[in-house]
Amino acid sequence: MAISPILKNRDFDLYWAGVILSQIGTRGTLAANLYQVYALSGSLAETGLVGAAQAVALLILSPLGGAYADRLDRRRLLQWSQGIAMVVAAVLAILSLAGHVATWEVLVSVVLTTAAATFDQPARNALIPALVPARQLPQAFALLNPSRELAVLIGPAIAGLLIAASGPGLMYVADAATYAVLVVVLGMIRVVHLPGAPRHESVWRQIGEGFLFVRNRRIVWMMMSLDLSATLFSSYRVVLPALALSRLGIGAKGYGLLSSAPSAGALLATYTVFRVVGRSRSLGRVLLFSTVAYGLSAILLARASVVPLAVVALLLLGAFDAMATTIRHAAVQLETPHELRGRVSATYQMASRGGPALGDTLMGSGAAAVGPGVSLVIGGVLTIAYVGAFLGRDNPVRRYRGAQVEPAEEPPVVEAGPAV
Repeated sequence: MAISPILKNRDFDLYWAGVILSQIGTRGTLAANLYQVYALSGSLAETGLVGAAQAVALLILSPLGGAYADRLDRRRLLQWSQGIAMVVAAVLAILSLAGHVATWEVLVSVVLTTAAATFDQPARNALIPALVPARQLPQAFALLNPSRELAVLIGPAIAGLLIAASGPGLMYVADAATYAVLVVVLGMIRVVHLPGAPRHESVWRQIGEGFLFVRNRRIVWMMMSLDLSATLFSSYRVVLPALALSRLGIGAKGYGLLSSAPSAGALLATYTVFRVVGRSRSLGRVLLFSTVAYGLSAILLARASVVPLAVVALLLLGAFDAMATTIRHAAVQLETPHELRGRVSATYQMASRGGPALGDTLMGSGAAAVGPGVSLVIGGVLTIAYVGAFLGRDNPVRRYRGAQVEPAEEPPVVEAGPAV
């Protein structure tokens, strides 16, 4: 079997490996943060402040992070953001290992780490087109997106082992080490020199340009709205504790099984997603039907009365989400001029990461009113109905075919150093 050209791309492979390692550390640290705040305070309300700290930093700083991702050398910006997060993790590790850490210090570390990530993520996404040809972007995201699911599975498990061995401080040490590795990897990769946004213009004006582009580029905001249709209406994770404890009666361990099933589904689907996005010329239709299937899987989960059926539904949710997310992420990058990719990625980040938080709130309120099963069925139906509007009439998403370029040689690269 021939090896895909993207897997022979030395720079992308280095970057991919560094991102996986960094995300595992990040997910492990988040699990350790939650554990440590609860252990220090004994309060679930204070533990919930970890999520609030993330949300505040994300919503306030994302537009600024996107603007600087377009103004500055994206690789250098990534190195700086990773370096800042590394220092925060190291300081928290020292305080924790010394036994002198307070709840507020953990929460401040969450704010600082998330603040760094708001500059990191737009630059991280916008850097990919400088590493691979346009026609390979969907496959690049097909490999990068499951890294998040791998991190969700591995990171908290490692955190549990390290916490059991020596407390949260050891997890923070490991996280700092993963940041250091990615900083080094970023210095080793070669990138194509592509133009950025002018630095003499006002940052706030450039942020406005990003929002204006999203508003005027139909396919971009339509892709974002499809993401929101799933995360707002079919936010299933918030009802999993009730399904596990009340309907299925499988307790905390069973809840852990249900929680990990979507990530397992995404990982199992990686090869299929990789092949489909690399070969299909009807990616818009694949995206829409995958989102419909996501809604149907949510309804299946709502109706599941036995554990095997619930696990199957969650595996399907993860698999179809992986397919749709890969196509959406690649499409947004392909449809955006390089000098705007940081700002558009930041706007997309606000939808893709803010949507689930709002979706949890909506689903939780609905479940409290009519029960988790009914609420999840309603959410799945609303998702399908929204996607049906795209399937029923001609529009840019339905017509979307992917990179409209002829096969070409790998892009010319330059050694580490020039701005991206």
